[in-house]
Amino acid sequence: MQINTEALTVKEQQWKEFTLVNDNGMAVSILDFGGIITKILTPDREGKLENVVVGFKDYADYLVNPGFFGALIGRVAGRIEKAQFEIDGKSYTVPKNEGEHHLHGGNPAFHNSIWKVVPFENAHEVGLTLSLNSADGDNGYPGNLQMTVTYTLNNNNAFTITYEGLADQKTVLTTTNHSYFNLSGNLKEDIQNHEITLDSDQFVELDEELIPTGQKLDVANSTYDFRNGRLMKDGIDSDDKQNLVANHGYDHYFIFNHNKPVSAQVREEKSGRELKVTTDQPGVVMYTSNNLPEDLNLRERESAKYLGLCLETQASPASIHHDGFPSVWLEKDEKYFTKTTFTFGTF
Repeated sequence: MQINTEALTVKEQQWKEFTLVNDNGMAVSILDFGGIITKILTPDREGKLENVVVGFKDYADYLVNPGFFGALIGRVAGRIEKAQFEIDGKSYTVPKNEGEHHLHGGNPAFHNSIWKVVPFENAHEVGLTLSLNSADGDNGYPGNLQMTVTYTLNNNNAFTITYEGLADQKTVLTTTNHSYFNLSGNLKEDIQNHEITLDSDQFVELDEELIPTGQKLDVANSTYDFRNGRLMKDGIDSDDKQNLVANHGYDHYFIFNHNKPVSAQVREEKSGRELKVTTDQPGVVMYTSNNLPEDLNLRERESAKYLGLCLETQASPASIHHDGFPSVWLEKDEKYFTKTTFTFGTF
């Protein structure tokens, strides 16, 4: 195993890209800018290594990054309704960066900050420890927040992201990574024929602005039932109201049952690649890039709808305004800790 480091000059900014490589040749490339995963090389069933995430050809495009490709997201992943919340009777306002609402922590936020990175290596894994201090009042969020994110890769082709946070005031926090997976390899196909399995009986209903209504819906007898596996195109072709709200696809929060060791599984028949997701998070936002702009210059091709699948493991921002949802509240001096592992294989 090894770690390779490359210095980059991007629009007069100095960045570094770190590449974690295991003994199987699997490689994960990560920027200190936004903690962005720029590339993941994994083998198909014939052993051919290809990239399985969406990323830009020109690193300068990550400065804008409208799709949040590969980035760490926070303080709050997802949408905060009306860009406001209350803590102990005090109102807080965060920037409205998607209509009347707040999306993915604002700007600048985790996804476009320079993180301090310390590489490490031992007999079992290689990795990076990323740290960032977010000051009280950043984008309107209360509390000085110390964040640490650890990326690790082992020889089982398991890539793990661990998130740790500590704040000196009560606040809101739920973080994730916004990688777009495409197991066809080098973006040869879109994701419509990817088969997804989710350990989930319920998902969160959205309104026309993609804001949770406060209702949880049963997946049974719907295009949201992934318990026994379902092709992604089922929802893309569906006339279900919730699929239409998401612009012909998915952009919904699924609540995990946690009855099975694997919370999510993705398979792509042509390549034979498989991705298994294990997590302690209570749910996942599954986004099928329904609103991806079609004029972005990517590493392998131009962008298009349905080119990548996001599996954003996290709690639910709906808990800010509705009871009964996985909570994003973090108490003063309470340790935030969560871990998600993406294991790549073949079938």
